[in-house]
Amino acid sequence: MKDVAARAGVGLKTVSRVVNEEPGVTPDTVARVQSAIDALGFRRNDSARLLRTRRTASVGLVLEDLADPFYGALSRAVEDVARAHGALLFTGSSAENPRREQELVLAFCARRVDGLVVVPAGDDHRYLTPEIDAGVATVFVDRPAGRIDADVVLTDNAGGTRTGVAHLIAHGHRRIGFIGDQPGIHTAGERLRGYREAMADAGLPVRPDWYAMGPTTPERVRAALATMLSGPEPVTALFAGNNRVTVTAVRVLSGRPQPVALVGFDDFELADLLDPPVTVVAQDPAGLGRNAAQLLFRRLDGATSEEPSRVELPARLIARGSGEIPPAY
Repeated sequence: MKDVAARAGVGLKTVSRVVNEEPGVTPDTVARVQSAIDALGFRRNDSARLLRTRRTASVGLVLEDLADPFYGALSRAVEDVARAHGALLFTGSSAENPRREQELVLAFCARRVDGLVVVPAGDDHRYLTPEIDAGVATVFVDRPAGRIDADVVLTDNAGGTRTGVAHLIAHGHRRIGFIGDQPGIHTAGERLRGYREAMADAGLPVRPDWYAMGPTTPERVRAALATMLSGPEPVTALFAGNNRVTVTAVRVLSGRPQPVALVGFDDFELADLLDPPVTVVAQDPAGLGRNAAQLLFRRLDGATSEEPSRVELPARLIARGSGEIPPAY
């Protein structure tokens, strides 16, 4: 840094401000310092920074599956906020496995990350208590932590589902099915609650064969939907609990002679180009990631005395056509 400062004709503090992207340096001075850095091949010494600040300028993100577009958007938003704070983001996928989640979280902690953003796979996060007590800021996103009090950023899953089911009811449907994910998953349970509440608000019954919870594999979803469509009181509409369920439902329903209305939770690529276009209750994955990361860095910047925060973002109905089909029978 001394060589850079001498070549640029500035002080060491100015070089430090430029390297760490701090305010208070004129554009002309930034250009001179950057030119000196490029000419000398200077690289910031993060090991020295760690010794000085006890911060590694890195955070960890643990999510379910980076291949899922929902988590891709969430991850990108976290990365953008981290980059704006001069931090590097490490990301790992838990594959909805609690043991894998714990392994990833503790591996990131062993590498001295300053903070964590976690999409929980498990329901007991007491293993994180020593890390949090040691100063690792931790924010949960999409689902709350289990058995500890911690910051969390969520979607209003129950409210969004109530809106989607009420939309089907408003278009004349009285026999509405619901297919959701594993009942132990927080988001799945909240969406089932929203379905039941919407039906109750309208004075409509919920028959045991009108809803099904479990793995979102195509085979399971096909079987559940076949049951709902073949009983003595077949459903005339379906609310799909996530985008994986919706995609399988589209394939099944497209081959039926009598149309069945469909609303899905979560938007998905090409939903607006199908015939009919798919009506969805859309979350804001980027908003979830951005809010979680901003909350994390607020903690890292010193807001450690505040009580754990719970931020809940709304979901919005996007009416495209499939949810507006009237009952056929």
